[in-house]
Amino acid sequence: MIKKVAIISLSRGILGEPFISHELEIGLNRLKKYGLEVITTESALKGMEYIKNNPKERAKDLLNALNDKSIDMILCAIGGDDTYRLLPYLFENDELKKAVKDNKKIFLGYSDTTWNHFMFNKVGFKTFYGQAFITDLCELENEMLPYSRKYFEELINKESINKIEPSDVWYSERTNFDASQIGTKRIVHKNEGFQLLQGNPVFSGEILGGCIESIYDMFDNSRYSDTAELCIKYNLFPSAEEWKGKILLLESSEEKTKPDLYRKMIRTLKETGIFDSISGILVGKPIDEIYYDEYKSILLEEIENKNLPIVYNINIGHATPHCIIPFGIKCKVNMNEQTIIFNQ
Repeated sequence: MIKKVAIISLSRGILGEPFISHELEIGLNRLKKYGLEVITTESALKGMEYIKNNPKERAKDLLNALNDKSIDMILCAIGGDDTYRLLPYLFENDELKKAVKDNKKIFLGYSDTTWNHFMFNKVGFKTFYGQAFITDLCELENEMLPYSRKYFEELINKESINKIEPSDVWYSERTNFDASQIGTKRIVHKNEGFQLLQGNPVFSGEILGGCIESIYDMFDNSRYSDTAELCIKYNLFPSAEEWKGKILLLESSEEKTKPDLYRKMIRTLKETGIFDSISGILVGKPIDEIYYDEYKSILLEEIENKNLPIVYNINIGHATPHCIIPFGIKCKVNMNEQTIIFNQ
């Protein structure tokens, strides 16, 4: 059972800004109600400008948290868009590899944290994808959203996730997060469950992936001028051979990427040969179901391997609510039963 949690800001320093202090208080109180000891890493609350200008300190926070034997879980505050800048400070002298040796901590985050998950994958460290402190623990309703809470509680109590099933509902995303919204409920919609777009309804493998926009940045310099070069320099994205038998997770961000760009992202992944190596694809529900049908069509049109299973509408990533997916753990996807079951 998890006893001590460290909250870390690896990409965006919003947690340290005054305008979010009410959310910080809500999240800390919820964690403490679970009986958890909670700390923030040294840089986590220093604000957006500091976090932006000090990637070395962010990397130091991560290494310190990994090396602190009293910490059981590292929980990312939120995503952002430049955690790739930690790469030199984690890989030049095998810093991350040394820190994870004989280390069984839980690392949980999503969105731009996709880069961190790929960093951990490179050094053979298993992580958990799908929730973050601000988006889940700091939810402005009077309680965490039930579906998200279920998986977070399973993780802190059992240090694992056994089975993922669809949420009965999904929620419209908030547009206002100020203190006046505390206690206000989200708009609720009926959820349709997991959808098999093509391929065998039953398949297995270890899952890896994340936010498609973040993955695309590994190959494209539109956001920053050096993301692709650093990805190549540190050999971050696995080769087609290394993807063999794995399951690719893709979920889309709050940027609500337009279909033409989404198609370009899928084509970029196709060029790596990944779709001829993996055993299946899991695709998260688009936020607010924007471009829901368009993304489906693009996946079916661009992925030439028609035997490759594609499962759509997973409650993971940016669309609320959020399950938690273990990376690096063998699982069985069974669309006949609407389950994803993990071998512990």
